[in-house]
Amino acid sequence: MALHPVLIAGHWQAAHAAGSFFAENPATGTPLTEEYPTSAWDDCDAVLTAAAAAASQLRALPVEKYAEFLDAYATRLEARASELVALAHAETGLPVSPRLASVELPRTTGQLRLAAAAAREGSWALPTIDSKINLRSVLEPVGPVLVFGPNNFPFAYNGVAGGDFAAAIAAGNPVIAKAHPNHPGTSRLLAEEALAAILETGLPPATVQMLYNIASADGLRLVADRRLGAVGFTGSRSGGLRLKAAADAAGKPIYLELSSLNPVVILPGALAERGPKIVEEFTTSCLMASGQFCTNPGLVLLMAGEATESFVGAVAAKFTAAPVNPLLSAGVAKGLQTSLATLRSAGAELIAGGEAVSQPGYRFANTLLVVRGEEFLAAPEQLQTEAFGNASLFVIIRDPAQLVEVLEQLEGNLTGGVYSDTKGSDDELYEAIAPQLRRRVGRLINDKMPTGVAVSPAMNHGGPFPATGHPGFTAVGIPASLRRFAMLACYDNVRPARLPASLRDQNPNGKMWRLLDGQWSQADLAC
Repeated sequence: MALHPVLIAGHWQAAHAAGSFFAENPATGTPLTEEYPTSAWDDCDAVLTAAAAAASQLRALPVEKYAEFLDAYATRLEARASELVALAHAETGLPVSPRLASVELPRTTGQLRLAAAAAREGSWALPTIDSKINLRSVLEPVGPVLVFGPNNFPFAYNGVAGGDFAAAIAAGNPVIAKAHPNHPGTSRLLAEEALAAILETGLPPATVQMLYNIASADGLRLVADRRLGAVGFTGSRSGGLRLKAAADAAGKPIYLELSSLNPVVILPGALAERGPKIVEEFTTSCLMASGQFCTNPGLVLLMAGEATESFVGAVAAKFTAAPVNPLLSAGVAKGLQTSLATLRSAGAELIAGGEAVSQPGYRFANTLLVVRGEEFLAAPEQLQTEAFGNASLFVIIRDPAQLVEVLEQLEGNLTGGVYSDTKGSDDELYEAIAPQLRRRVGRLINDKMPTGVAVSPAMNHGGPFPATGHPGFTAVGIPASLRRFAMLACYDNVRPARLPASLRDQNPNGKMWRLLDGQWSQADLAC
């Protein structure tokens, strides 16, 4: 069987292949029938050259063209939903319903349309005018954006359709998508519709390009190439940090989502008030999609006492009774086993699960571990090893002072949450710990689990290192997510006819900041 072609400069063409691979069905552990190429550097060089040319062409187009493409692409994905969902299910083992058909694909098309709306409205680019000295600035496209898609979201974070993709296109940049080898067929179908939408709306053919897989050395070379504008990466900490080192050495901006334990603190009053309800909420959150979420609650802090003992026992029973669903790949299963071994060697006690399950595919028993606060403080780095999958670590805290000590040892995370009672008995303790948690997480949560990430302008899906590579940006939340893929462009005493449309005194779209008589104000661009 011939290798599937790659998408370069508006054409599906035979890859310069350095090797090939097959995706697997993780629910059965068997290879699928389609064979895909691992591209050699020749393909990387070709997509970079084509993307650089497309970037210049895109800058000459009105933002309405970017929006038209994003809207058309969303509509095309909806028309092909059944085929997309079926193939994503086969390649990832994620359930068709509700996960893929009713949640993830609608989220993907929704964020494409939100990005289109942001492109049209224009205020994401922060057009700013100092009228007194005729100085103006605005965020403009940074250039070709390379997007590495992760394994756990075949639609919503896919390099050729997800949030980074939508943000980069809306900001006016061409995208080079590096598909994830766990779901190449899904990525191929998405790219087919992206190319069709490009042809429909008249964007440059190389606005969207896709390679299925590349060697690690070529990935390092790619992120450092002078033709590239920026990189978006979602994946493992180890892989992301290698890419970051290469990009940093070349001065290329790279935005990383790496790892997160998403600590949840459950205070005594909350346990006494609604312990059984929290058991249900935690179990559902931790085991959803076999725990393969970047916001999975992987670390839970509880104050010692009888209520906590009952809570831990109830969760362990729920974990043992719950079905064991497939992990995304053999690599995820191996990584989970390795991480659990690290946690146990550092003192964590296994109270549920802890071993592979003898069923078809890649499955691991729902796993719960527990450690005392003083043991955590003795080995905080090892006990913050991310166990990506259906596992979590409970830390039993001696007293409020120790709780603060533990929080002070936490690394940066995407989220952190606190459950407290509704009658105020936990308020004093909440006030003592919230400042510690606030500084260590991108999103501070009260009284719910962290696995929901709303596509909202107010969302921050980011956080301090090592959750991400930079605490000032979000991967979810339009329009803020667009600003990662832009450069600040300043125009000093430039004649009106030579200014970008967004910086002219008469412009029908968006908002701008204007400095008049020493006062800043936000006003319609048409004013």
